[in-house]
This record gives sequence, C-alpha cells and structure tokens, in this order.
Amino acid sequence: MLGERIRKLRKQKKMTLEALAGKELTKGMLSLIENNKANPSMESLTYIAEQLEVELSDLLDVISSQELRGILELAEKLYNTETSKDHDKYKQLIELIEPHVPNLTQGYEAARLLEIYSYSLYNEKKQGWQETSDQAAKMYDQLNLASNRAAISIFLSKIKFSLHNYSESLEIFLKERKDIESKHVYIDPMTRLDLDYHEAILYFAVGNTDSAIRAMESAITLSKEKRIFYLIDDLYRLATAKAMLFQNEDEKEYYSKKLQQYGEFADHMPSIMFCKLIYIMGLIMKNKDYHKALQEIEQLSSQPDQMQGLDPWLALEKGKALYYLGHYEEALQCLDNIIIPTLNHPFDLTILYVLDSYKALTHFEMGHIAEARTSAKIAVQNYDLMPETAFKEFSLETYAKIYNKA
Repeated sequence: MLGERIRKLRKQKKMTLEALAGKELTKGMLSLIENNKANPSMESLTYIAEQLEVELSDLLDVISSQELRGILELAEKLYNTETSKDHDKYKQLIELIEPHVPNLTQGYEAARLLEIYSYSLYNEKKQGWQETSDQAAKMYDQLNLASNRAAISIFLSKIKFSLHNYSESLEIFLKERKDIESKHVYIDPMTRLDLDYHEAILYFAVGNTDSAIRAMESAITLSKEKRIFYLIDDLYRLATAKAMLFQNEDEKEYYSKKLQQYGEFADHMPSIMFCKLIYIMGLIMKNKDYHKALQEIEQLSSQPDQMQGLDPWLALEKGKALYYLGHYEEALQCLDNIIIPTLNHPFDLTILYVLDSYKALTHFEMGHIAEARTSAKIAVQNYDLMPETAFKEFSLETYAKIYNKA
C-alpha cells in the first residue's frame, strides 16, 4: 500500500513525521496518509517524494526501484549459478520474480527481470515464456539496449538449434537481426561480434559455406579493427574446424596457428587444448603417425585437469589410432566406452559421429559382420542431416565397403 511504502522509506531515512511533513503538510495529515486513511493529491505526493529524495515512481509503483534492483541482484546471482550446482534454480527464479511481473512495466531492471523470467519459464516448460520474452524485447528496444535485445534474439534461435532444426533457427535469427538493425541506429562492436558469430555458426549448420565464411570473416575483421579479443578464440576455433572438415590444409594451419598464438598470449587453456586436439587428428589422418598420436594422447590424458572436456574427442582419436595399428580389441574397447556429450552444432557432431564408422570397421576386421553392419548404418543415419564433409563421405564409404564385402 502507498502509505506503508511512505512510512517504510521515512524510517529508512530516519525521518520523523514532523521532518517529512515540513512546511507543506501537517503531521496529522501525513499520519493519515501513512495509515492509508487519506489519499494524497499528486502535488502532495510529489512533495513527499522530494522530501524523501526518491523518484515519484518509487511511491506510485508497488515496488520501488531500490527494491527492484535488490530483486534483480538476487535473480542474477541465482541465474548465473551452474545448473549442476542448483537443479531447482529456474523454479526458484520463477518464485522470486512472478509476484512482481504485473508491475514490471518500465526500466532496465524490469526488462532484465522479465528476460530472466521468460528463460526460467521456458526451461521449466511453462506457458507464457514467449509473450514475456517479447515484452522484454520491446522494452529493450525502447531503452535502445541493442546488446540485451540481441541476447533474446540469439536465445530464440538457439531453441530450434538445440533441436537440430538448423534451417528454422537460421530463419528466426535473420528475421530477429533485421528487426534489431532497423530499430537500433547504433550497435556496439561486441554485440555485432555476437551477431556475426552466431550467423556464421548457423550458415555453417545449414551447409551455406559461402555465407558462413562472409559472416565469420566479418567478425574477425571487426575484432582486429576494434582490437577486441571477445569471441576471437571461438572464431578461430570455428574457422579451424571448418577448414579441417572441408580438408583445406592451408586454412587449417593458418587458423590453428592463430588460435595457438591467442591461447599462449591470453593463457587460455581451452584454445591451447583445442590446438593439441587438431594436431593429434592431423597425425592420424594426414601423417599416418599412429604411434606419435598415441604418445600425445597419453601425455594429455595424464593431465586430467587440463582436458577441458575433450575426453570424448581424445578417446575417439585413440580408438582410430589403435584401429589403424591393427589392435582391434583395444580399439573396440576404447570406442565402446565413448559417450557422445549433448552437443548442438553439426561441426561437433560431425567429428564425433564418425565414432560408429570406426566401430563398424573394427567389428568388420574382427569378423563381427552383424555388428559391423549395425554400426555402419547408425553412422549413416546420424550424418543424414549433417552438411557435406569429408567425415560424412567417410561414413558412406565405410557403409558401402561393409555391405559390399560382407
């Protein structure tokens, strides 16, 4: 209630009724207002707000801007907690924000709370997340906050992306980007990098390599011009992976070297480890140096704290090397223990889906024809929606080899 908010703010300021009433109001009238027994005029409310040194909206709103900032601070802290450490974080966020939703009508704090609320509703599979997201997006447009508006657009496209509906994801993203650029005269460089990077990812996902390269090179050029290292590691990883998948050795060497330099300069272990993975893959597929590859894998495996989540990729390379060396039982044991993590981008999936092709080849060499056929078929099915790459071609060749010779 209005009176309660005035009383609370007065006490927070350690003001007496007389002090707040000043020369414009009487102590008795102010007491009636605080007890909700009298309705102040707008002129009186403006005077009270000035006396309390707060915005008039802090008195009129159900929740003051100060309280709203406090709620947002709690929400941000909870939202940025890893889900593995708090499985109920989205439920808690809904409980925290929901009572205030009707009053979240203006300002950054309100827009951000609505954004977080919409993400929480989506993750809890509850209705209304789309409408809430749209409301937050409109508020960001009004506030001219392009970066926050872009984050919502990227989230919307990622929903379809996570379902491997890459064409729909790209369609949503391009529509959203066009909308952002029509409403925001100025878009800061970091937001442009975000948009270019995700556009490149999506174009690669649908197999439109030319458009993907244009978006990627645009992002890299902007990063260099503005001397912004934000996303540069992701861009170089994307460029390296693209070159490897499409068997462009010169490009792969160029971008992996750039990524290595960045990793050493920034002491960024994920970049360094990715370069080591690419090096090992080259030892196997290009140099045929399987013993060296196994030595490198063994060395990395002895440092689990530096693996950076690359365990499945390294295990796959180990299985490949063992297969080519003719150690079929060891290779199959290694390959059978690999669990493909939850991934969304076809580049990641393309590299890992070759697992079943190598299982098929190993089973075939061991005389397990039925198992070989099953694994070869799984690989081909997995690659069905993936872009055309050397890995996809390898799976088809493996399938043909096993079904023709078995």
